[in-house]
Amino acid sequence: MKVGYLGPKNSFSFQAANIVFPEETLVAFASIPIVIDSLENKKVDYAVVPIENSLEGSVHATVDRLFSQLFLQVKEEIILPIHQQLMGSNNLEAPEKIMSHPQALAQTQNYLQQNFPNVMLEACASTTTAAQYVASHPEEKVLAIASEKAAKEYNLSILRRDIEDNALNQTRFWVLGGVKQKSAVTPATNKKITLFINLPKNVPGSLHKVLSAFAWRDIDLAKIESRPLKTSLGEYFFIIDVLVEDNQLLIDNAICEIEKLGGKVQNIGGYPVRKIN
Repeated sequence: MKVGYLGPKNSFSFQAANIVFPEETLVAFASIPIVIDSLENKKVDYAVVPIENSLEGSVHATVDRLFSQLFLQVKEEIILPIHQQLMGSNNLEAPEKIMSHPQALAQTQNYLQQNFPNVMLEACASTTTAAQYVASHPEEKVLAIASEKAAKEYNLSILRRDIEDNALNQTRFWVLGGVKQKSAVTPATNKKITLFINLPKNVPGSLHKVLSAFAWRDIDLAKIESRPLKTSLGEYFFIIDVLVEDNQLLIDNAICEIEKLGGKVQNIGGYPVRKIN
């Protein structure tokens, strides 16, 4: 069985994928849309992609790509602690450039502003891509921000450890599969359901009516977020995470009520949540 992830090897997505699929073949892809496309085109059996970081919020590339398809669902959520390391091919103290994934640069922005205020920051496809570049260009005055495993993989020296701005930095990853595929893990009990909802009309009160369908039934919502529909300015869809307890029938009734109000509801999966220490 093949599992796609945002590569290269030893990226945080790789680490999450390796936890869920330790015995399977892991296949690296260059971007999140390509990972999801590879699953949709059946080049891989499952895919592991980041969905949200506790410091920087949602990963929009994942949300937007999933919104545009109908045949994939979330099978499991992995919550992984994220620790960022500053690394180089030598003990460089005065770099001309620091490279990493945009999320990693954002997660370490306070550290970078305090210690390297005048150094150019360059975003790249993943943290491991940055480490790979630094290792292959030892003549350049460039450092990378990546994981400890990436430093070991590319024989880089860790110059500063755990430079993330918050010690509780975590990222949620989704394991994606086809609609008819089983969950990737043994527990069958859903802990969360994620819904994409288009409002019935872009008029005052529409969002209130949608949320009221959950509120009066005492259904707990873990997250509400808006994303542009990319049709015209001011039009959005909403991502809602619903906590599942002994309330599945109430959730089904809430969805039915929203649809009768004219809203469009896309259920992208009910899934267990696993937190990694």
